[in-house]
Amino acid sequence: MKKIQFTKPLINFLLIGLLILTVSRFILFFFFRNRVVETQDYGYIFPIGLRMDLIVLCYLLFLPLALIALVPDSFLKKIQGFLTVYFILFLTLILFMELSTLDFINEYDTRPNKLFIDYLIYPKEVVGTLLKSYLSSIFVTVIILAGFVYTLIRYRKPLFGIRNNNYKTKLALFPLVAFFVFFGARSSLTSKRPVNASNAIFSTDHLTNSLGLNSFYTVAFALYSIKNESNTEKMYGKMNYAEAISRVKKYMDVKPNEYTDDSIPLLHIQKTNKVINRPYNIVIILEESLGAEYVGSLGGLPLTPEFDKLTNEGTLFTNLFSTGTRSVRGIEAVVTGFLPSPSESVVKLNNSQTDFYTIASLLKQKGYDTSFIYGGMANFDNMGSFFNGNGFDKIIDEDDFDPNKSAFHGTWGWSDEDVMTKANNYFKSLGNKPFVSLVFSSSNHEPFEYPEGRITPYDKQKNTVNNAMKYADYSIGQFFKQAKKEKYYKNTIFLVIADHNTRTYGKHLVPIHKFHIPALIIGPGVPKGGKYNKLCSQIDIQPTVLSRIGMDTETPMSGRNLFDLSDSFQGRAMMQFNDINAFRVGNEVVIMQPNKKPLQFHVENDSIFTPKKLNEDLSKDALAHVITPFYLYEQRKYRLKSK
Repeated sequence: MKKIQFTKPLINFLLIGLLILTVSRFILFFFFRNRVVETQDYGYIFPIGLRMDLIVLCYLLFLPLALIALVPDSFLKKIQGFLTVYFILFLTLILFMELSTLDFINEYDTRPNKLFIDYLIYPKEVVGTLLKSYLSSIFVTVIILAGFVYTLIRYRKPLFGIRNNNYKTKLALFPLVAFFVFFGARSSLTSKRPVNASNAIFSTDHLTNSLGLNSFYTVAFALYSIKNESNTEKMYGKMNYAEAISRVKKYMDVKPNEYTDDSIPLLHIQKTNKVINRPYNIVIILEESLGAEYVGSLGGLPLTPEFDKLTNEGTLFTNLFSTGTRSVRGIEAVVTGFLPSPSESVVKLNNSQTDFYTIASLLKQKGYDTSFIYGGMANFDNMGSFFNGNGFDKIIDEDDFDPNKSAFHGTWGWSDEDVMTKANNYFKSLGNKPFVSLVFSSSNHEPFEYPEGRITPYDKQKNTVNNAMKYADYSIGQFFKQAKKEKYYKNTIFLVIADHNTRTYGKHLVPIHKFHIPALIIGPGVPKGGKYNKLCSQIDIQPTVLSRIGMDTETPMSGRNLFDLSDSFQGRAMMQFNDINAFRVGNEVVIMQPNKKPLQFHVENDSIFTPKKLNEDLSKDALAHVITPFYLYEQRKYRLKSK
């Protein structure tokens, strides 16, 4: 029987690829060692790097494995040329990306990303710049690539030649080999989600983290992300950017002299109600899927007795609407105050992974400890990468919990009460240092799992949305019981807010009633038992919270401080539903659909829509509120001033 050697070209491709990426990582470490060694456990870049390299290479092995193993021997010669080109092409691309990395890092302090792709649009300018500034690097790169390609071509037969094998034996072995390739590409059999760039994050230094990746991966990810960056102008119509920004400013309660930087159009000073020597901490409890329909104090089902009791200790926002239907959209609104757009949330987009405004990046400059606490894996929806690149120094997720001291582990990670206990213990450990933290729940998410003995079920069947909501509310109550015993409690502003409602559906183009969510602010200077009944948006809540922390702030947020909002301003909200956008002012709403003329409706009770003649000026305001975030994101103008 002939020797079974059909895996030889696959193994050679894998080993050559690993050699390139590993040598490159050691070279990069050598060049940036003075900075990298300042990071605790900097040696992690090598095992993390090996893992990420295997992921990339195993993905690239799927196609050749299938061809070599499944194509009958009589046809192998016909695909030999294709596979040889395939192997040489991708190995050359991998080497090229690594050779380009050193100069790119020197210029942008990170591995090649979307900027690398963007520059391909301007070949004349870029080639001219490269020839003037990087001529020696280009020369070395060309020489190395030429020698590499020549070597691969010369030794292509021993490296990538396919030998005839027993076809039945190949078919029998194919599932086993495919399993190992699949395992290498996914890099986990226990996690519900494949490993991604967030798993390479172990420090607060973005460059050090990026060394644990490889440049083929970072550029491929940037290319993949482009599909999420919808072009608003093509979908809804064009508007001069200056006019768009002017129309957005019209809805901001900001005086002309309070804008501080023309290069960052919306950057402005927000005054606090009272300056104090030690500004207050901020704790944001972001509740998964807690729509108003589940909140008793908002007229919903009686599932939130703990939240309802807490409304006597702070101010409840009764007419608040989320900006979207996904957790990342809620994070975007609450943590960054960014306007919703037809694109994916900025949490997942490439241009916003660093130097994008968040409440953490703002308060980190003021000496605050900044943290994200979550019972699941932070790599979900790219949260870990986004937070790490934008001011959150401490990320606590599923792997940081002690199974022996935790109550329950479900599909989405540790239970809400475990998360709340973890958060309280972390805040206690900070002593007198001011802090801002985002605590993200997950128990009230399908399949609605929670531990026994905590609540009296609302439904007879255990794992229902109503029971999960009640358990999530129980966990909120437990957190406040714990926090009230601690020293930090009296110096902290607490925000409890939903990221979005549960499944969003309805007969209207935008089911507005499904965007209604709760928000409650508790803390020093916040009216107790107060209710804010005016229409408002999720993006208004962060400016409102910041107005009570005891110091003036400078932010690019277009949201409004609701506590001090002038009566001359009508309530307004923006809602993004798939590729449809709703802009609501009072009870008038403009609905924008791709490549269609806007529609206007008069809304009653959030669910009765009466068609009206389109108000052209209101329509332009609606367009401005989707053009502006597109512009700010594309031009990287949603940030703080450069240090």
